[in-house]
Amino acid sequence: MKFRCSSYIGIFICAIVFVACTSGGPKVRVLKLAHGLDQTHSLHKGMMFMSDRLQEISGGKMRVDIYPGAQLGSETQNIELVQIGSLAMAKVSTASLEGFVEEYKVFGIPYIFRSKAHLFRVLEGEVGKELQTSTEKYLFRGLGYFDAGARSFYTMKKPVLQPEDLKGMKIRVMKSPVAVAMMQAFGGSATPISWPELYTALQSGVVDGAENNLPSFVTSHHHEIAKNFTVNEHTMLPDVLIISKVVWDKLSRQEREWLRQAVEEAVFYQRELWACQEKEALETARKNGVEIYFPDKKPFLEKVASMREMFRDNERVYQMIQRIDAISDTVVLQTENKK
Repeated sequence: MKFRCSSYIGIFICAIVFVACTSGGPKVRVLKLAHGLDQTHSLHKGMMFMSDRLQEISGGKMRVDIYPGAQLGSETQNIELVQIGSLAMAKVSTASLEGFVEEYKVFGIPYIFRSKAHLFRVLEGEVGKELQTSTEKYLFRGLGYFDAGARSFYTMKKPVLQPEDLKGMKIRVMKSPVAVAMMQAFGGSATPISWPELYTALQSGVVDGAENNLPSFVTSHHHEIAKNFTVNEHTMLPDVLIISKVVWDKLSRQEREWLRQAVEEAVFYQRELWACQEKEALETARKNGVEIYFPDKKPFLEKVASMREMFRDNERVYQMIQRIDAISDTVVLQTENKK
């Protein structure tokens, strides 16, 4: 069992994180949720929407208290807290789940998703649902996927117009073996740094650039110092809302249904917000002097095409790659707010 523990977890073991009781009143099921994003981010707003809907649907019998901005630690630390039930829920990137579940490595393979429609088909189909439940043996399970857009490069001094421009550049990547391998394939030097430390790392020259989506580029204020953004969209890494199996098993069937409905509505709501935030982020970046480049993606795709072969000996991941390739791009989702 891939169970991790750190001294950090001990801080929270005795915390009251699951059930709250109003003084002299009925019990209210309170789920604590942590994530590392700014409160202006569409993902945070999506989770706030989920919390509001859960209260409405349950008639005030359930609610979610949200702790943004990495208040309760990094994504890996949040996963550890979720595993032992000291934290009910967390929003994490699929990259952070790679160290726990082999199959999640598939999301980090560059250009595995042909379009946003293809990504959504995968997430809402059998593959996405299987991945959500595949983590139960690691003491957590997925509840839903939030849109985190496509990741592209941004740099301090010179733009990245072709893969060769990355040679000799130190680029911040997430602490993910697949992300490191991707940067090596592109020809750059992969430098894993935690998200809260990245602004200072860019400013001080520890790294020459990073890769992320446009909204995160702006809400993190990286657009204030990094003035080159290249829309090459090498990966689409959704964010996953996970819940502790310890907590899940304590929920009644009715409570699970309330929570599932609130999450489902929040997912569609957040996708709408994300589309708007991407446009706003592009405008904000340009107004702040950021040069936006739209290079030919073909050279980038060709540079990392061989990465799929890394997983030929990993039957679980390689089969997942083949299943994703076989899924069409036809949109079957209704992205309307169901409230």
